[in-house]
Amino acid sequence: MILEIDVQTLNSKKINNEDFILLDVRTDQEVFISIIEGSLHIPMNDIPSKMNELDKEKEIIVQCKSGKRSAKVCEFLMRNNFNNVKNLKGGIIAWAEQIDPSIIVY
Repeated sequence: MILEIDVQTLNSKKINNEDFILLDVRTDQEVFISIIEGSLHIPMNDIPSKMNELDKEKEIIVQCKSGKRSAKVCEFLMRNNFNNVKNLKGGIIAWAEQIDPSIIVY
């Protein structure tokens, strides 16, 4: 089962400087349009070859545009022994609507 985190909780974690990885799995083109500050960008298709760059000891919050692709990445990471993985509910769309209206929604 995939655990989810909402944008308010993510924002609190960022404000409190908690130690976690915000993993953005959108395409290069999407990231060029808008990004949540402080995120690590690894496109979804590159995750299998680059997952060794992720710290398994840290909480990893996976983010995409709406939460669908990031949920698939969460499943993949959990199958590969990442135990502290959460999906950002609503993705960058929810972030733009509820936290940062300056973000361009495409």
